[in-house]
Amino acid sequence: MDAVDRKLLDALRGNARATYAELARTVGLSAPAAHERVAKLEASGVITGYHAAVKPEAIGFGTTALIGIFITDSADIDEITRALADLRDVEDCWFVAGEETFVVKVRVVDVSALEVTIRDLNAIRGVARTRTTVVLSTRFEDRGRPAHDD
Repeated sequence: MDAVDRKLLDALRGNARATYAELARTVGLSAPAAHERVAKLEASGVITGYHAAVKPEAIGFGTTALIGIFITDSADIDEITRALADLRDVEDCWFVAGEETFVVKVRVVDVSALEVTIRDLNAIRGVARTRTTVVLSTRFEDRGRPAHDD
């Protein structure tokens, strides 16, 4: 990956709907060359997908929480991971170093729904307990990592 690839990634992070002609102008290539580079970034797994960014509150998900998950000594991490992936309210899941084994981000309608989600998490075989932090407001998220020139 070189400086041109990094500029393409920055441009796509700013506008994933940019045309290849627009991307090409941004990085100083022809449209076919920009298309080829983007295709290579996709094929190599650097670009993992494109999505619409949606404001959670606008679609009824007004409560966000970060939940630390503590597991039992005999827990199967892969089994817990699969169970977490099956929970609709779990938006992100990180395997972490520290007291918790996992930290998940959940988005729910309200505090009552959060209570149900916490119960669901605690019901997963191998989960010893959870620790919940309710998000009061989001200052920023989904910034992506800025690319740096070589």
